Amino acid sequence: MAEIERSLDEQRRDFASRRFLAMPLAGAIAWLVVAVAGLAVPGAAWFVLFMATGSIVYLGIGLSKLTGEDFLDKTRPKNAFDALFFHTVAMSLLVYGIAIPFFMVEPSSLPLSVGILSGLMWLPVSWFIEHWVGYFHAGVRTLALVAAHYAFPTQRFVVLPLVIVAVYVVTMVVLEQRWRARVVAI
Repeated sequence: MAEIERSLDEQRRDFASRRFLAMPLAGAIAWLVVAVAGLAVPGAAWFVLFMATGSIVYLGIGLSKLTGEDFLDKTRPKNAFDALFFHTVAMSLLVYGIAIPFFMVEPSSLPLSVGILSGLMWLPVSWFIEHWVGYFHAGVRTLALVAAHYAFPTQRFVVLPLVIVAVYVVTMVVLEQRWRARVVAI
């Protein structure tokens, strides 16, 4: 028997009911690696930033099995918002087209440009899940990165990644509280 097609509203409710912990956890880990590289091997921190941030989606897919989200679960009904979410991830990867030319002119701009541009995907996520946390994440991340960029010009590969990690930590706490409140309500 063919699966009954669900409305977009039903798919959105289903999508919004998920935990959303794997991807921010992956982002926090990747940016923490960048901060450590900024301390340990400052001359190669740019390379680590490219590698670490470029691997967030793969790390998130792996972590999704541990968080119970399992992005690759083929038994879950198709959901248009899954595809839309991964399109926002792809959008974030395309920002390297802006970050790389700026990096070539001013190498210390990389944490700022990649940090802000890749964080923009949180805006549509807030809309998808009908929760303010994505707006918070993108807004605070952008403002804090700009401030830290100017406040710590010689430590940008350490301080800016740590700012992003801190925003991720708050975001994960809020997302987990949101998810637990939904689970208890059911």
